[in-house]
Amino acid sequence: MVGRRSLGRRFGWLWAAYAVSAFGTWLALDAFALLAVLVLDAGTTEVSLLAAAGPAVGAVVAVPLGPWVEFRRKRPVMIAADLVRCAALLSIPVVYALGGLGVGQLLLVSVVVAAADITFNAAAGACLKQLLPREDLLVANGRFEATTWTATMVGPPLGGAAIGMFGPVTTVLADAVSYLLSACGIRAVGGTEQPPARPDPPQRLRAGDLLDGWRYILASPALRPLFLNAVLVNGLIMATAPVLAVLMLGDLGFAPWQYGLAFAVPCAGGLLGSRLSPRLVARFGRHQVLRVAGTLRACWPLGLAFVRPGGAGLALVMVVEFALITCAGVFNPVLATHRLERTPTDRVARTLSAWSATGKATIAALTALWGLLAELTGPRTAIALAGLLLWATPLLLPRLGHSPGPDREPSPLPIEADGR
Repeated sequence: MVGRRSLGRRFGWLWAAYAVSAFGTWLALDAFALLAVLVLDAGTTEVSLLAAAGPAVGAVVAVPLGPWVEFRRKRPVMIAADLVRCAALLSIPVVYALGGLGVGQLLLVSVVVAAADITFNAAAGACLKQLLPREDLLVANGRFEATTWTATMVGPPLGGAAIGMFGPVTTVLADAVSYLLSACGIRAVGGTEQPPARPDPPQRLRAGDLLDGWRYILASPALRPLFLNAVLVNGLIMATAPVLAVLMLGDLGFAPWQYGLAFAVPCAGGLLGSRLSPRLVARFGRHQVLRVAGTLRACWPLGLAFVRPGGAGLALVMVVEFALITCAGVFNPVLATHRLERTPTDRVARTLSAWSATGKATIAALTALWGLLAELTGPRTAIALAGLLLWATPLLLPRLGHSPGPDREPSPLPIEADGR
């Protein structure tokens, strides 16, 4: 089977590093929101602003790092980003033990982690493209996607149980350790990584160089519509997460373990979708899979506005999330592969950094907006509005039968535009 063939020992270590950090991240699902609600007694507005401000500032901080990463060896950058995330997260249990935990500390850590996330992802995409031949990229991205949903399925209920048994900072500590283990796994990939070619003489980074990633995305007929669609869909889905957390944990009285379970069980759909993704592409073609799966994944979140207390409400959340996640499990690895293949090797880090920074900034802005909206209109109305807006997002996808041809491989950037 295409999804079961070996991709080599070096990819195995990279995959293992990804897996351990993914499990740590999902074990700590909404850890900052839970700390804010359970320890600091924060309300909807504070929780939403906390979820928004950290990633937004982190995205701004990460903007100059994309051009910088482009001309560095990628694995050392990934290891450094893991160690920075580990140190930042470890500060939370330390400050909590000293009795000084506050929203400011959570915000600062959120900024650092968000900037390191963007830097890591930019380097990781370039690393993967160098490590594997083109024909293996979809299989590799499918495995990463399956790992993500496995971690999402197992992590939240274990995290909820750990918080109940050992306290609210337990999962943050576990997440920090996972980044340390990830750094060790990336170190074990081994092999020789050639440094990217640098123009001679080196030029200083200019303000205009920071826009290289966005310029390439917006000029590409293959990437531009998918970029706009992905940024808006992810932003609207994630903007309602803090609102839904307050609704379920506060107004509706669900326990933390029930909240975790509601988002864990449906992740089986992500496993299903990621396994189906290569087969669907082989049968129907990449463009049609992107269009159909991208349309279907926007149909479901409106149902979350109708959640009620008790078992029926829990079942509704699970059904909606299962349908959404199955579609996302098909869509995401195809998009990731398409993006890597359509981006020249010497622009991958800048392109992925711009994509990731835009996504985080959009999520942050919409999260803050939806927190205020929920305060004014109530959580259900805010969730319903996001669901209705999602119905319009398929209009941003490329139309069936109008798949753009391969982008031309652009000429190297002028020396002045190469950021260092």
